[in-house]
Amino acid sequence: QVQLVESGGGLVQPGGSLRLSCAASGSIFSINAMAWYRQAPGKQRELVAAITSGGKINYAEFVKGRFTISRDNAKNTVYLQMNSLKPGDTAVYYCNAEVLEGLLRRRGNYWGQGTQLTVSS
Repeated sequence: QVQLVESGGGLVQPGGSLRLSCAASGSIFSINAMAWYRQAPGKQRELVAAITSGGKINYAEFVKGRFTISRDNAKNTVYLQMNSLKPGDTAVYYCNAEVLEGLLRRRGNYWGQGTQLTVSS
């Protein structure tokens, strides 16, 4: 079993910055990829950014140039640096990880509980 814990959400003003963190723990053999998703009220959950174990990165078009995803492999942690925040970024942000789990290396997909970001003046 694997657990993902997000942190760093909060209330910021438009144009502000915030950094989210997601730490994975449990019976992890390796992590194939980690990603950030977000979901605003009444909307579908959408991919924000993803990063593979090898460092390949994919961004949603609406955050390119504003958000940066990175990871610390030694800590099994992924970060999302968010700059130039807009009210439209307001959402619950979820961490997702695809892992190989335990000594049997079972493939699993896990979600964190989410952290709220509110961008408002």
